[in-house]
Amino acid sequence: MSEAATATAQAPSTKKTVELVIERQDGPDGAPYKEEFVVDYVPGMNVIACLQAIQRNPVNKAGKPVAPVTWESNCLEEVCGACMMVINGRPRQACSALVDQLEQPIHLKPARTFPVVRDLVVDRSRMFEALKKVKAWIPIDGTYDLGPGPRMPEVDRQWAYELSRCFTCGACVEACPNVNDKTEFMGAFAISQARLFNAHPTGAMHRAERLEALMGPGGIQECGNAQNCVQVCPKGIPLTTSIAAMNRQVTYHAIGAWLKK
Repeated sequence: MSEAATATAQAPSTKKTVELVIERQDGPDGAPYKEEFVVDYVPGMNVIACLQAIQRNPVNKAGKPVAPVTWESNCLEEVCGACMMVINGRPRQACSALVDQLEQPIHLKPARTFPVVRDLVVDRSRMFEALKKVKAWIPIDGTYDLGPGPRMPEVDRQWAYELSRCFTCGACVEACPNVNDKTEFMGAFAISQARLFNAHPTGAMHRAERLEALMGPGGIQECGNAQNCVQVCPKGIPLTTSIAAMNRQVTYHAIGAWLKK
């Protein structure tokens, strides 16, 4: 072997890698455990790209073949909310979490406010139950053409659009200290959606029902005003403003109901 070939063979590898520590769970009743992985670095890669690399070659850092890590994703452009997980201690979207902006090793955990299905996949059913509780939709009378609906003033439409950007990712629920196994608190997202649909000219017909839901178990009274929700919302939705606004609506509704007795 030539001297050049020998030097090349003995030179340390300069290939850049990404180290990940993933909290795994084999099933809903399984015990959580940590597993380390190393994947090749690609410029501009995000956490989803790291998970895809593990899926293609499910071998842990020790070189042992393992079951591929499971996770959820869909749009890959921070629109669907499916890939929300806890990344380096903060709930966020894996698709917009760029490796170059994260401290290594990158720690990935499921959002344990929700029941874990497997690895990083969680069951967000409690969020959709909360949306049903506050009737977070605009009711229509059938599917036939009803003609143009009432218009909203532009100033109201603009702030309502900000609330409508919620994609039910669950980051606000995961970050909230008042959402736990000892409470039924529905979370800031549901309160904000109640505000959105109460402001809609057609949705306002169910305004009283939404306010009654917010006054019931798990409602707005269980918010401790920690304000973690607004800090982690990937869309920058003014959740604490919505909570304050709905506190006011609920108070007026309660006083009005009392006066009618």
